[in-house]
Amino acid sequence: QGRMWAYTVGFTVLPHVGGFLGWFMNRKEIPVWYEKLKKPSWCPSRKIFPIAWTVLYTGMGYASYLIWNDLGGCSSKAVVPLGLYGAQLALNWAWPPFFFGAHNMKLALIDILCLDGLAIGTMCSWYRINKVAALLLVPYLGWLAMATCLTIRIWKDNPEQKPGKSE
Repeated sequence: QGRMWAYTVGFTVLPHVGGFLGWFMNRKEIPVWYEKLKKPSWCPSRKIFPIAWTVLYTGMGYASYLIWNDLGGCSSKAVVPLGLYGAQLALNWAWPPFFFGAHNMKLALIDILCLDGLAIGTMCSWYRINKVAALLLVPYLGWLAMATCLTIRIWKDNPEQKPGKSE
């Protein structure tokens, strides 16, 4: 019983690790670079992002625990559902370094479009295993839809500067 508690916490905390590292590594770029970008009027306030990601990462982490538990741990049945989850989580963690770190909005856009597909695939694969786990991903998919639209708008409204060009 005590060991299952540790697994529950571990799976729930895991997504936060990459999210925190992404924020920590890129936090200085937000006031210096991101604030100067042209953004649409519907762009959420900077204060909303850490709250949203805390809720979303907690839900997706706990959902991944439910899937892992229902499939008997790291069994052969878990390879595809947890593999899709791991792949989408890796793309989720890669977005901040692409966008904030490298200022490469095109690569960030490609990343988030692939992330969208993998997140949808994850939810579909989870639905047959545990409907609650799949439904815990719905807010995440909603936020990803907004983040994808925001990435597209920022990419379109802020043409990338060519190296050597003066402003």
